[in-house]
Amino acid sequence: MDIKDVPQDEKYFKNTNIRDICYAVDEEGKYHQVASVGWEVKNDALAFTWEHIKADAHLIWEEVLAQKKSPLAYYMHLRLCSVGLLAGYTGIPRRTIKKHLKKDAFMKVGYDYIEKYAKALGIQPDDLILAKETHEDNV
Repeated sequence: MDIKDVPQDEKYFKNTNIRDICYAVDEEGKYHQVASVGWEVKNDALAFTWEHIKADAHLIWEEVLAQKKSPLAYYMHLRLCSVGLLAGYTGIPRRTIKKHLKKDAFMKVGYDYIEKYAKALGIQPDDLILAKETHEDNV
């Protein structure tokens, strides 16, 4: 692809510093790294993927309301965060995180855990606390 043909379709990366790197050929036939703000096909794939992630998150929230899962499971899914990844970000053992994905164990979680989870998931501690309180109100 020529440098002038590198796609610049600003759908998802508009107003962000995020860029894809593409390799393109200049007039002399030499390859260069060229920043791209997006590509229509990739944007469509991202939109499709996020629709499914949000639909699955809705199902997880229904399980939270039905007392089957903790609110932590919902926020982890929205942030595409695995148990291992969350353990790495928080320093909380995987075993403990797995336990906190269950409603009963999460209801006993202290504020120190809530803060660590919130920071790692990019949410406010109040998001987890309010979800926890809402969860308790449905008991």
